[in-house]
Amino acid sequence: MSTPISDTFGAQLTQMRRDLLDRIRAQRGGARSRVEAAVDARDMASDDWAKAEEEFDLSVALEEREAAELLAIDNALKRVADGTYGLCLQCGVSIPTARLHAQPTAERCVECQAKLE
Repeated sequence: MSTPISDTFGAQLTQMRRDLLDRIRAQRGGARSRVEAAVDARDMASDDWAKAEEEFDLSVALEEREAAELLAIDNALKRVADGTYGLCLQCGVSIPTARLHAQPTAERCVECQAKLE
């Protein structure tokens, strides 16, 4: 992928990373620790333990999704840095720019992704 296009996607990925981290911080109560946030959530739930457990499960699922998203962004930024961004990790062909616009963290071309799934 050419350097200007790679730089454009690099800037987009960097902004995506910043936005994700800001969203995570806001969801976690800013500078509060996870323990403090968990205690507050338990206090708010009072006697409704079933609801509290459901909210905890949802929180864990969101954390896993956010961690996976952050890892995908970081991996894409590494590919930008080493000059391999936009190349399919499996077959090495260029990933179409339209696919990268739709999914900036894409690691594979459509054909290889379909085979993987």
